[in-house]
Amino acid sequence: MIAVRRSDDRGFADHGWLRARHTFSFAGYRDRRHMGFGPLRVINEDEVAPGRGFATHPHDNMEIVTYVLDGALRHDDSTGGGGTLRFDDVQVMTAGSGLAHSEKNASTTEPLRLIQIWIKPRERDLPPAYADRRFDPAGARNALQPLAAPAGTGLGALPINQDATISRAVLDAGVELPLRIEDGRRLWLHVVEGEARASDHDLAGGDALASDEPGEVRVVAGAAGAHLLVFDLP
Repeated sequence: MIAVRRSDDRGFADHGWLRARHTFSFAGYRDRRHMGFGPLRVINEDEVAPGRGFATHPHDNMEIVTYVLDGALRHDDSTGGGGTLRFDDVQVMTAGSGLAHSEKNASTTEPLRLIQIWIKPRERDLPPAYADRRFDPAGARNALQPLAAPAGTGLGALPINQDATISRAVLDAGVELPLRIEDGRRLWLHVVEGEARASDHDLAGGDALASDEPGEVRVVAGAAGAHLLVFDLP
């Protein structure tokens, strides 16, 4: 199976202070055809107005990964974790048996844009945990840079409790990035910005390609280059 999920087909919500695109069913957006992909349950692209954000609210039994695109995110949670994150910063929360957190635009003048990812854990009711890290942008230049992966992989990524790896790549125009799908694995390729061609499909910002066919997926950045998130999933 190879499928393309177009940006304009995603769910959309405009709350005034929050504009959100939902790749999979989320909150008020429901589509039984798009409930997730393997353990990948949520990819939300959020734009938060200056000085606004999400008040303290609970989560449980989910691995939550947040990737800041523009602006500054202020995070605080019940594990004692928190801080202000900007582009190249990634945070991971194991909601586990339950935690509460708040997320706010740290600026009163500039908008905040981020991608939030939810992945189902391989075990329920794990101890809640928080971690964040700034990643060197040079590691993503025309290469795959792991951001979150199972503990003990030695990839230099933040640990998550699932056999899944989330990587990014920032490709110059015309650069090719070969991706390998092993037997029993799945690939979700999300174009954050720019344009790319993958498996004979042209993809623009917000578009995604999903595949569970073993073999190589040849990804080539378009004239505008490509900023990609790559999910290797069970």
